[in-house]
Amino acid sequence: SMAEFGDFISALGEFGLYQKWLVLLLSLPLLLSPFQMIGQVFMVVDVPHYCNTSWIRAVGPNLTEEEQLNLTLPRDADGAYEQCSMYSPVDWDLGSIVAYGLNTTEKCSSGWVYPSVQQPSLLTEFDLVCDRKDLTDISQSVYMLGLFLGAMIFGPLSDRIGRRPVLLISIFIQSLFGLGIAFVPHFYVYMALRCVVATAVSGILITVLALATEWVGVSYRPHAVLITHCCSAIGQMILAGLSYGIRNWRLLEIAGSAPMFALFFYIWVLPESARWLVTKGKIEEAKKVLQKAASINKRTIPPDLLEQLKCEKQTKPGSILDLLRKKHLLKVTLIMSCAWFVDSLVYYGLSLSVTNFGLDIYLTQLAFGAVELPARISCIFLLQWFGRKKSQAVLLLLAGVMCLLIAGIPEDQAVAITVLAIIGKFAASASFSCSYVYAAELFPTIVR
Repeated sequence: SMAEFGDFISALGEFGLYQKWLVLLLSLPLLLSPFQMIGQVFMVVDVPHYCNTSWIRAVGPNLTEEEQLNLTLPRDADGAYEQCSMYSPVDWDLGSIVAYGLNTTEKCSSGWVYPSVQQPSLLTEFDLVCDRKDLTDISQSVYMLGLFLGAMIFGPLSDRIGRRPVLLISIFIQSLFGLGIAFVPHFYVYMALRCVVATAVSGILITVLALATEWVGVSYRPHAVLITHCCSAIGQMILAGLSYGIRNWRLLEIAGSAPMFALFFYIWVLPESARWLVTKGKIEEAKKVLQKAASINKRTIPPDLLEQLKCEKQTKPGSILDLLRKKHLLKVTLIMSCAWFVDSLVYYGLSLSVTNFGLDIYLTQLAFGAVELPARISCIFLLQWFGRKKSQAVLLLLAGVMCLLIAGIPEDQAVAITVLAIIGKFAASASFSCSYVYAAELFPTIVR
């Protein structure tokens, strides 16, 4: 049974040099996953814009820019030019236009002008303003759909063909399509490629978690999970620096995707999960990787113990239906699903609203990444001191209260809003980590 497998992990060291090295190695792809997740926020920062009214140049080639705008753009209540409407073009001469003025308005018909922009951003290149503004949010939802599909595809696949091949395939897809995004001609192509990248990100998250937890002793599982999470937090801080330094969205996309290619050396160094090999009856392979791990940990697995490594009695494979059939598991599943749902909602809700809090977005992003480190690390101690249940409950409560408070604060109080958002992000991150550890412990291996 699995208890026997635990004996092998104990014999080679529960969290020796080999496992530390492995967990660190597995954390590397997570440095870049926040870029795919939140990077778009920095490519569609709202900038001043107004309708392109160059039609009037035909009748008044000598107009200054200010005169052109005065004649062709209506103003809003504050006296600023309207961003999404213009006066309808007419075929009068300039004198008549100046004398009578234009009065019928229409939506921008020949694109927009962005006076202050030096570098192309997603927003300015694909005109994600006015009627097309919603495309930004739709694109983010399509990305989330990709994460969903990735979980559906790569989860079962990693049980079938192994953790290692799925991780390698996911890294390859994320590198290739991530780089491809930098060269798209059209926003719909951009959305499609991001959906593919998201499936790969999902594959990486799932297999990294499986490999990291299956190689370490049970008592060190929380540490393995949280080290990988800390890398993701560092990735968020790197994202703040990258997006601050590179304002051209295509170059930013290359900078955030190309480093993934460096991880191709995994082909030579990444081991398969010994636990998975045993469940698949690949006993000789399992012995090899276990002995290698033991030698790096300066331990030896007693030969008589190695002899006992047998293919497990074929327990009937687990399926999602098992979660529904057993009353206790059903209850656990519903409660955990609820917790995950809320965690995701708050965590991504805050992460993707970083431009709405009113302070410098790059500093806010840096703070958002930085606050995750203490959140993830404190989670280890909270789980040890107060247990899983109390920690999870209090953290969820804290995150919820912060969000409610933000809703009640006037918009001009940018500092107060940002501070509350950062505390909310702290609680949501820590709660997320609790959910990971909780799920790993509550569900039997075959249905996990």
